[in-house]
Amino acid sequence: MKTKPTQQSVAKLREIGIQPDILICRTEQPITEEIREKLSLFCSVPKEAVVEEIDVAHSIYELPHMLKKEGLDRLVTRFLGLDAPAPKLDEWEEVVQRLLNPKHHVRIGMVGKYMDLQDSYLSVNESLDHGGIRNDCAVEVMHIDAEEIERDGPEPHLSDLNGILVPGGFGDRGTEGKILASKYARENNLPYFGLCLGMQIAVIDFARNVLGLEQANSEEFDPKTPDPVIHIMDDQKVVEDKGATMRLGACPCYLKKGSFAYNAYEKEEVSERHRHRFEFNNSYREKMEAEGLVISGINPQRDLVEIVEVHNHPWYVGVQFHPEFQSKPNKAHPLFASFIEASLNHQLAIVKESKNTFD
Repeated sequence: MKTKPTQQSVAKLREIGIQPDILICRTEQPITEEIREKLSLFCSVPKEAVVEEIDVAHSIYELPHMLKKEGLDRLVTRFLGLDAPAPKLDEWEEVVQRLLNPKHHVRIGMVGKYMDLQDSYLSVNESLDHGGIRNDCAVEVMHIDAEEIERDGPEPHLSDLNGILVPGGFGDRGTEGKILASKYARENNLPYFGLCLGMQIAVIDFARNVLGLEQANSEEFDPKTPDPVIHIMDDQKVVEDKGATMRLGACPCYLKKGSFAYNAYEKEEVSERHRHRFEFNNSYREKMEAEGLVISGINPQRDLVEIVEVHNHPWYVGVQFHPEFQSKPNKAHPLFASFIEASLNHQLAIVKESKNTFD
């Protein structure tokens, strides 16, 4: 283990007038006392301010305890002159324990088109873990390329899952595979969670396969579709700069009592963050509701559909916003927690059925 790279990094900082008070040293093996003393001497920091940050064995969520053990909290409060109480990490300890030693296990299929670049869905992956922590459940995420479903059909890829999630995205590649995934979840009573585009996919599936509008589509994918169940609103069509047509940031949403969404949030009004251009076409709203699509979330300012659900289904929810932006390890977003709970119930039902069959 060499200290030269750290010394050179600190030298570069000094060249621009920055003298570090604390060194947090990322390492694959424990730092020896000799190395701490050497870094302290040549980097002009107290020996106790050379903090070890060794690679964690399982999860990045183990780091807060590690850094507390190294005394980082005391160093920071001392350098900043803060009279702060001792940290209370009991809640975080429970988060880590549930993550490392879960009682249950579910398999979630994430159907998208960027499967080779899984960092594209990093916030969604983390939010699924948060939902798992809330339910004391390990979440195994199977990343499924939507184009493979188009090629092979849904059964080979989706039959052994406990839940299906379709994340956000743009463009028409893989769209038909996502629609097949939505249809499979709806017809097989498999919990489904659609985020932004995933909600629009659910609406297209419902229009085609329940209403019988075989050519229903989004204007994003087929501008000439005879049934644009997802469209750009009239007041947006005159805007040529695409960025200006996006609905961005937090918007209010009123929830329908008794719905999956209301039961998850346990309140009537929420605020969620958006990033999209296309909306549910209200011209089809009455027809869809008559056939069992539940409009469970509405933007009160513009009467825009924010959440759709399917009647008489264990758990089927599509949201026009991005709930993953507000999820935390110790406070899972209500919808992610509810989705994982429904997926766990599906898994437990399979285990119970198998046991009864064996008995």
